[in-house]
Amino acid sequence: MNRPRIIINCAMSADGKIALPNRKQLRISSDEDMGRVFRLRNQCDGILVGIGAVLSDDPKLTVKESYVEHPRHPVRIVLDTHARTPKDALVVNDTAQTLIFIGDDEGFSYTFPKNVEVIRSRINRTGHIALPFLLEELYTRGIRSLLVEGGGSVIWSFLSQRLVDELYVYVGSLIIGGVSAPTMADGSGVSIEEDIVRLLLIDTQRIGEGILLHYRLNTI
Repeated sequence: MNRPRIIINCAMSADGKIALPNRKQLRISSDEDMGRVFRLRNQCDGILVGIGAVLSDDPKLTVKESYVEHPRHPVRIVLDTHARTPKDALVVNDTAQTLIFIGDDEGFSYTFPKNVEVIRSRINRTGHIALPFLLEELYTRGIRSLLVEGGGSVIWSFLSQRLVDELYVYVGSLIIGGVSAPTMADGSGVSIEEDIVRLLLIDTQRIGEGILLHYRLNTI
């Protein structure tokens, strides 16, 4: 399968949470780490999130000029099986190109600006966008590096299918708590030990008041 190089990036609390128990987003990264994130975005051809992140956080998925002098905005990609992206969402503004992947039987009742393309996609057995179809489609469009930013279910789908080349996890110095608070890898999880996704720690770095962990998949 032809696919882009895939980098997962996320920030979590010291107890592994990425949002409040009510799924409201909060800033976990330090200002220094935000600079790293925007520089990483600037280096990638595409940046991907799921519809859950769009609905809960309304992200722009662009590069801020205050962190990068000459920003090169990546193509914004939304996994939206049931076509729920609001027509006024920030991710479809005219700052950059946006690709919205929806189920083959779905559709929007409204139109988006010309910079937004809606792509009907294959669905896997769990009812989500089939990642092999998605990645081959992105590759044919010239996207060679893809930054996956979440949320937890999307990150888990890439990890569980071993579709990741690098993983950056920023651990902030705070505790959120709550059994229902989302984590960086939600989804179904594994049911047997043999299916655990094992990582190889490449590097650690203190950034601001947190720690950045850099992993690759452990293929041994």
